[in-house]
Amino acid sequence: MRKLLIIGIGNEMRQDDGLGRHVARILARRSAPGVTVVESAGEGTSLIELWKGHDQIILIDAFSSDSTPGLLHSIDASITRVPQQLFHASSHAFGIAEAVEVSRRLDILPATVLIYGIEGEDFGHGAGLSESVSDKINDLLDVVDAKMRELLHARSRQVP
Repeated sequence: MRKLLIIGIGNEMRQDDGLGRHVARILARRSAPGVTVVESAGEGTSLIELWKGHDQIILIDAFSSDSTPGLLHSIDASITRVPQQLFHASSHAFGIAEAVEVSRRLDILPATVLIYGIEGEDFGHGAGLSESVSDKINDLLDVVDAKMRELLHARSRQVP
């Protein structure tokens, strides 16, 4: 059985867009058994290559949906279509939403694909996260940690 794969997505030189990579580094330091954590710029074909052969994927990225900055988002892309407008700050024409939907159409989407993030405030040039995003990182980590434990526990019950 494949390990749980967590992909932190973003560009650290575009302020809040660096959220996914920042969270991925925190999760990697915690090094939970059975979990692989990687970072990605978020280009769609690269994402498809990264998750190929995995059954459980968690994607972490900053959202840009014109919601309130700091709002936590979650999408179960295993069962729900991913709206492109949630990631309109992305510099990729073929990003998360497109990669998920193409994988779904080609029947290569992993069984579990969960997307978590925080609504960004500033996607301008420069390093560092806005206060509204930084203030919610621990909440996001709590949600992701709980989901990781749930997925790993469910998987361990399936092993004979």
